[in-house]
Amino acid sequence: MQIQVTAASKRFNTEWIFSNLDFSFTTGQHYALIGNNGSGKSTLLQVIAGYIGLTKGAIHWTSKSGEAIDSANIFQYISIAAPYLELVEEFTALEQIIFHQQFKPLQNGLQPVELLEKIGLGNAANKQIRNFSSGMKQRLKLALAIFSTSPILLLDEPCSNLDKEGYALYKELIQKYAMHKLIIVGSNDPEEYAFCTQQINLMDYK
Repeated sequence: MQIQVTAASKRFNTEWIFSNLDFSFTTGQHYALIGNNGSGKSTLLQVIAGYIGLTKGAIHWTSKSGEAIDSANIFQYISIAAPYLELVEEFTALEQIIFHQQFKPLQNGLQPVELLEKIGLGNAANKQIRNFSSGMKQRLKLALAIFSTSPILLLDEPCSNLDKEGYALYKELIQKYAMHKLIIVGSNDPEEYAFCTQQINLMDYK
């Protein structure tokens, strides 16, 4: 797959978040969006995910076979983990995964209980998410995104609320289950994007 942004510009009210960004993202490559807080990392990730539109410029998504993908359907190809995306607090961990599977199948026929065991939450399978710590919630968010079959993985501050063990788990999950994907990480923490081979500093597009 390929994502092409051309003269991409986004404004909120009178403030331009970024302007005239030209870049091509390609399957199998890993990219880091870096820059100061407020530089537009999260905004660009949301544009790429199809959540919000550009003020100026264009974005085009192309499938592996070279066919154009409409913005209304791009969600089928993308999984995202971000601090501002919420889990369903009333669900148990198992219920959340089963609900998620209705929209995004898991890799290699992975079962919900197996997923929880891989992220150290096997004992919390029947616990309501409202009773999870922030670190437990982040582990689950990451797992749902990484283990999905979606070819594009967007990660916004992926290690938010994670401790040292959580950081290690994140790196392990990326290396074992996601390196074949098109990955874009928005972060100011080099540990979160150490595996990325290309960087885009959004401060260059102010």
